Amino acid sequence: MRTKPLLLILLLLTAAGETAAQGGPRVRVDAVRLERMERIETLLGRIVARRRGEVASRVSGPVARVPVRVGQRVERGQPLVRLDTVRLALEVELARAELATAESEVAEAARNLELRSQEKLRLERLEGSAAFSRARYEDKLKEVEIAASRLATARARLERARVVLRFREADLADATIRAPYAGVVTRKRVSPGKYVREGEPVIDMVDDADLEIEADIAAERLAGLTPGSEVELRIDGEPVRALLRAVVPIENPLTRTRAVRFAFLGEPPSSVTAVGQSVRVEVPVGGEEVVTVAKDAVTVVAGRQTVFVVEDGTVRRRAIETAGTLGDRFVVAAGLAPGEIVVVRGNERLRPGQKVTVENPAVTAAPAGEGAGG
Repeated sequence: MRTKPLLLILLLLTAAGETAAQGGPRVRVDAVRLERMERIETLLGRIVARRRGEVASRVSGPVARVPVRVGQRVERGQPLVRLDTVRLALEVELARAELATAESEVAEAARNLELRSQEKLRLERLEGSAAFSRARYEDKLKEVEIAASRLATARARLERARVVLRFREADLADATIRAPYAGVVTRKRVSPGKYVREGEPVIDMVDDADLEIEADIAAERLAGLTPGSEVELRIDGEPVRALLRAVVPIENPLTRTRAVRFAFLGEPPSSVTAVGQSVRVEVPVGGEEVVTVAKDAVTVVAGRQTVFVVEDGTVRRRAIETAGTLGDRFVVAAGLAPGEIVVVRGNERLRPGQKVTVENPAVTAAPAGEGAGG
C-alpha cells in the first residue's frame, strides 16, 4: 500500500524537474556597482615632539648644583639647575633698604605738606583784619605748592623702590631654573662652578608625552587632506586614529612635497618609542569611484577572467579585466558597466546563450559609494 505515496512523490519531483528545465538552471545574481575606493599613500614619516629644546637661565651667576641627570623624567616646575644666590640675596636686601628709605621720605614730605597747609589756613582766617599780610600769604601759598611737589616726588621714588624690590626678588627666584613643562632631560650643558650669563642655555628637554607624526606628501595629493579632519593611519601596520593638525605651507622645490603633521587621538602605538624615530605611515589621500563586481561572479577560462552577464533571462559570457580588490569584490578595469547583472551562484555549469531562472530577481545596482571603503 506504500507504492501510491512513493509514486506521488516521484511524480511531483519529475514535474518540478521539467519546470526547471523549461525555465533554465536556477542561478543567483548580483549587480555591478560603482563604489568609492580610498587611495592610500605609503610614506616614510618621523616622530616629532611638539615641545623640545633648550632651557635658558634668566639671570647671570655661578652654578651651584645640577640636581638632574640625562634621561631623567621631570615634572613641570621641578628644579633643573640652582645658581649661587649670595649676590642676588644681597641685592634683595639692598632693595628692601632703599624701599624703607623711600617710605621715610614720603612720610617726611607728607608731614611738611601738612604743616605748610595748616599755616596757610591760619593766614586765611586773618584775612580782612589788620594782622593779615598779603605778601606773607602769597609766600605761604608757594611753600604749600613746593611741599606738595616734594611729596609727589617722594611717592614716585617709593613706587620705583617697590618695583626694584620685585625685580630683585624675581632674580632671586630665577636663580632656581625650573622645568617649563613635564618631560625628559636630554642634555646637561653646565656643571657646578660654571658662570652662566642671562639667556644662556643650561639644559635640553623634550616632552615625550606630546608627540606627532610628520611626513612629506606630494603636493598633488594634498587635495584629499583637510586640516582639522580625523583620519585613520597605519603606522608600521598598526591602525591609529589621528587628527590632521596642519599642512606646513612650505614646499620643497626639489621633491615637490610639503610636510604634514598628524596628532595622535589617544595613546601612540606601542611601536612608537622615541622622538626622531622613522615610521612607515599609510595615509588616505582621497579616493576615486571604481566599478566593482562580486568575486564569486568571476571564473577563469583559458587563462582569462570571465563573467556571465544576464540579459533578458539569457546569459552571455564576457571577458573582463580586474585591477585589485575592494573588500570582497574585484575592481573592474574593463569589461563591465555599473548596473549590469552577473551570475554569482550556479555559474559553474552554464553555457553562453543559455536561458536561466533568477532566484533573486529584485537585485539592483548599489548606489555609488556603497560597500567597503578599504
